[in-house]
Amino acid sequence: MAWSLEKSDGNVETKVVSVSPASEDYAEEAIEAIKAGKVIAVPTDTLYGFACDACSAEAVNRIYEIKGRKHTSPLAICVGDVHDIQCYAVTDHLPHGLLDCLLPGPVTVVLRRGESSILEKSLNPGLESIGVRVPDYNFIRVIARGSRSALALTSANLSGQPSSINIKDFENLWEHCAYVYDGGILPAGRAGSTVVDLTKLGKYKILRPGSAEEETVAILERHSLLEDGTGG
Repeated sequence: MAWSLEKSDGNVETKVVSVSPASEDYAEEAIEAIKAGKVIAVPTDTLYGFACDACSAEAVNRIYEIKGRKHTSPLAICVGDVHDIQCYAVTDHLPHGLLDCLLPGPVTVVLRRGESSILEKSLNPGLESIGVRVPDYNFIRVIARGSRSALALTSANLSGQPSSINIKDFENLWEHCAYVYDGGILPAGRAGSTVVDLTKLGKYKILRPGSAEEETVAILERHSLLEDGTGG
């Protein structure tokens, strides 16, 4: 369905925003929007997020503008499948099978980008690491696969405001999106993903506790990783 948003300044300037179910029937239009450098709003296994082509500097800048986010705050990327991660980040130092145990799931793994990363240098300039997600949510994974790129992904809200578990939570931002996809009220709460630094050989560091933190730590330690207690 299309929602009509009218400006309240007396001039009837109508912005029509397409709100559709987060089902595969609508995946192709979402993929085309990503390829065209547009921003879409999508559900994940944790929160609603804004997504765009991570290799489009213009689209990435648009996300920062929508959120009112400082460019010094890095964006994570989302890929369709675990084996795609190696195209964007260094994984050969990790225990065999670790990423397949962690992902898909509510976890953001922080890895070194490395020289072979095909990520645009304009994404998170100056940072040698990148946060990567493979959400346990089929719709966004289909979009990532179809776009043949990584998606820049961040929570669908204004910076500093509560995270969104329902499309109504960020209704004031719909007009900035090419499409809004409705997956209903998301059940995981507002915790977001657990962010874990895996850049160091044999070590892990929880940078942000979130959904499934205990399960995440158990998987890391089962693969003989030790908690990195160093500062910085």
